[in-house]
Formats: sequence, C-alpha cells, structure tokens
Amino acid sequence: MRNSKLLILVLVAAASSAAQTLPEIRQNGAAKQLFVDNKPYIMLAGELHNSSASGVEYMKPIWDKLASMHLNTVIGAVSWEIVEPEEGKFDFSLVDTQIKEARQRQMKLVLIWFATWKNAGSSYVPHWVKADRKRFPPMVVKIRPNGGMSSSLAEYMEQQGIVPLSPLGEETLKADVKAFRAVMRHIKAVDPQHTVIMMQVENEAGILGDSRDRSRLADAAWAMPVPASLMDYLAKGKATLLPEMLEVWGRNGYKAGGTWAEVFGTDEWADEVFMAWHVGRFIGEVAKAGKAELTIPMYANAWLGPQPGQDLPGKWPSGGPVARVMDIYRAAAPSLDLIAPDIYVPDFKGACALYARSGNPLFIPEARDQVGNLFWAFGHHSAWAWAPFGVEDLDTEGQVAQAYKLLSGMLPQLAEWQAAGKVKGILMVDGEKPQPVALGGYQITLAVRRAGGPGSETADAKPAPLLAGGVALSSRAMPADTRSFALVVNTAPDEFLFIGANGSPSFSADSPGPSRVGVSARDEGRYKNGKWVSSRRINGDELFMPALPSSTIGMLKIRLVRFD
Repeated sequence: MRNSKLLILVLVAAASSAAQTLPEIRQNGAAKQLFVDNKPYIMLAGELHNSSASGVEYMKPIWDKLASMHLNTVIGAVSWEIVEPEEGKFDFSLVDTQIKEARQRQMKLVLIWFATWKNAGSSYVPHWVKADRKRFPPMVVKIRPNGGMSSSLAEYMEQQGIVPLSPLGEETLKADVKAFRAVMRHIKAVDPQHTVIMMQVENEAGILGDSRDRSRLADAAWAMPVPASLMDYLAKGKATLLPEMLEVWGRNGYKAGGTWAEVFGTDEWADEVFMAWHVGRFIGEVAKAGKAELTIPMYANAWLGPQPGQDLPGKWPSGGPVARVMDIYRAAAPSLDLIAPDIYVPDFKGACALYARSGNPLFIPEARDQVGNLFWAFGHHSAWAWAPFGVEDLDTEGQVAQAYKLLSGMLPQLAEWQAAGKVKGILMVDGEKPQPVALGGYQITLAVRRAGGPGSETADAKPAPLLAGGVALSSRAMPADTRSFALVVNTAPDEFLFIGANGSPSFSADSPGPSRVGVSARDEGRYKNGKWVSSRRINGDELFMPALPSSTIGMLKIRLVRFD
C-alpha cells in the first residue's frame, strides 16, 4: 500500500511537471512573453509558402536552408484536406515529418490549421466538404459592383467553388472541431518535447466582396437579439473597450439589448461586428476543442483593414480578427491567446501600434522581409516574433539571415532586457526626421551619416508589388533595407548595445549630472552563447565613419562619458 501511494505521488508529480513545461504566454516584468520550457522564448522565425509543407521531397532541401539562415522557429501548415481526405480517416504523416525535421535541427514549430477559412475562402476543406453544400452551407455574397480587387476575388472563389463556408453552419463547425481535435491529440502523443509551441486557428477568416453573409442562416441570425453574452461583455468592459468598438456601439446610444440592427445599425460597420461575432465564435470553438487535447497558445491572424485602397469591411475580409474588432473576438473566442496581424502595408509602425493595444502581445506571423521592421517590433513593442512570409525564398547571406545570426547569440539576454524595459527600437521611414528615444538617462537619435559629412536621410527600399493578403506572383525576396534602423539596449550604466544598419547614434543627457556627452569607447562585436565578444575597438579618425554599416547588419557597444 505504501509503495502504491508513493507511485501515485510520483506519477502525479511527473504529470504536474509536464503540464508546467507546456508553452504559455505570461506577463514578465514590462513585457508579455512566450515561455517555452519555462523560459522566455523569442522566435527567429519565418513562414513557409502555403503549399511547401505539403510535400516531403519538396521540403528536404529547404529545412537545411532554413537552418543556415539561423531560424529557430518555422511557421508551417497543417491542411484539413490532407489530414482528413475521407471523413473519419486521418493521415498525420505530414505533421509527423515537420515535427521530425524541425526537432533534428533544434527548431520549434508554429503550425497553421488551414481548414474552414484561408484568405476569406474555403479552398483547404476536404473534397467531401466541398461536395456537400447542403450539409456545409457556404456564405451568400452579394458582390459589390465595381468593388475592385475584393469583388474580383469573390467572383473567382464563386467560379472555383471555394466561396467561404458560413460560420453559422453547425455541421461545418462540428467537422472542423473533430478534425482539429484529432490533430492536437496526435501532436500531444508524438511530441512530448513540445517542438510545436503554438497553433494558428484558421487563416485570414472573413468574407470578401460584401460586408456580411446574406445566407438564409445569416439573415435569420441578423434578425435575432444580440447574444446576451456579448452585451454583458461590452457593458462590463465599457471603460476599456477600443475606440472603434465604442464608436459603433455608441451610434445608437449604447443600447443594452435588441437586434443587431437596433444595437449597432445597418451599415457595413454593423455588418462587420455581426460577422466578427459569428466568425470569432466558430474559431473560438475550434481552439477550445484543440486545447482540450493540448493546452498550448493559439491565435487567429488578420488580413489588415482598413488599409490603403480597402476602406470598408468586405474590401478586407469582413468578420476577420482585425484590430478594430478585437473586443468582439475576446468576447466570442476566449480560448484564443492573441490576435496576430499579417503586415504587408507600408505603415508598419501604425499596424504594430493597433495590435499592441489592450494587452494583446505583438506576434507577427507574416510580413515583408524588410528587416528594419524586425528591429522596430522587437525594440518598440517587445514583440517575440516577426516572420517574413515565403522565407524559403530569402538569401542565406541576406539581411534577415545576418540579423538572425547576430540575435541568435543573445536571445535569453534580449528577453531579460525586454522584461526589464531596457530595449528600444528605432526605424526611420520615408519622410520622417530623426526622432530621439529615451533610454538609460539619455536621449538617443539615429541618423544616416556620410563619412566626414553632415547627416542625411535615405529613401525607403520600395516594396515589391503584392496581391491581396500579401501573396506575390514571384519570389518574396526584397532588396536590402536601406532605411536607418536599430535595436538599442541599455546594457549597463552609460553603456548601450546597437544592432542595425545605415546609421550613427548620437546622445544627449536626459538625467541629472554633467550636461555634455562623449563617446568613451566604441566596440564592434557580437554575442556568443550569451557573452559579449569584441572584434575591434573603433577609434581615431574612424570615429567619423558611420557607426552601423550600410546595407549589412552590424552590432556594436558604445560606452559614454559625461563631462562639463
């Protein structure tokens, strides 16, 4: 009996320990961070092209290329049509291959569940779902005439039979939940090492070409009262709601109940709230089912809107988890840990700011490979992931690889510095003048300098043209980022670390003491296994040269001296 009790205690302790090591998101000092194996984890990530992970042979050379680019995390995909080609019959071989290949290279995985929705369509559902529209009803879209790109995409999806399925189709939800639950149960069984650290549930969900579903199911739901759970959430959280939500709710006097039209109105913005609730509820139920099998962080990603040329819901996927309806998603999908933006718009800073509100940690699963944006996200918002899309297209010697190589030697320290509030980001975009950041008792400015000459700004590298949702017709690789950018860390009193390119820092005193500031020492170097390794001390007339290199990514430490 005594031995049996001891065995039970050992098993309970082991189970408790295993649960504690599951990846999770938690507040750590000044930053909300992802913890893996009970340690803060910063991703040096990239997202694969949508179809890459569907072929084992196709991926074989890519895995080693990703490792040579110093990625520690790969964002791959799990496709419902491949996982469950026949209803009730599952094939997890591609999931297993991704886990095996990542684990062999000491990489982690974030997996995307391509299921009911992908880029506002339903192309990744299995054939048996596509063929049964009665059981799995699609949305009905009244395509806007002359609606531009969104209307063209909606027309194309109609022609191809991949119109987005309605979030009100209960059989669709049951089938998606069943499949995702099976995926998560399988991952739990084959991945005790937690190679898979996060899951994305669906992809850029919503409806294009119209602001809401016009199906019989949707019209019936539109005429019903707004669910009490949503009204309670809005009422209890009114003081902290985002301004966009307050504006829509407030137009009719912040009503405490009524039909959707009575509470929110009858225009596109009211339609978006309606769709966000139903799409969010669907995604939330899928996430909840997955977490019942394996409790790891889960998120939904957004095709951004509004954005230039896309000014109304339906010109971006209406009902998707855009920043303006994050409150609706929190009410509809409490199982989601965060909302993540796919950022392809020119205003990267503005997009980050929208998604870093009201406690939402900044995680960017898709982006252009403009590496200056990485440093802005990590420095200004303590982000723990920025992932260029189509990462396998990038140069193994390019700026992303250079940045990841330098960062890889100091990730635990960077996480600590983020938590301590010792990190800032600087990014000069087209038309901006140098803006100082306050850190460590100094005002720090970064500006492009010509050797021996006055400061001058540089133009942005022009982004390659992209289709909707960030899809490119050719390679994702972009020209080198010629903007001035840096991650700045206050590593010790009067000491700063800079990682970036195309600029030289200047300093002014921002704390009590002598008013004049000089550079006592400037060292180029890198971190190796968390320790600073200096490569050379810069002095003499070379102090007049730009401190950070042009086009390539550099790292340096500067020690300051103050005097009168």
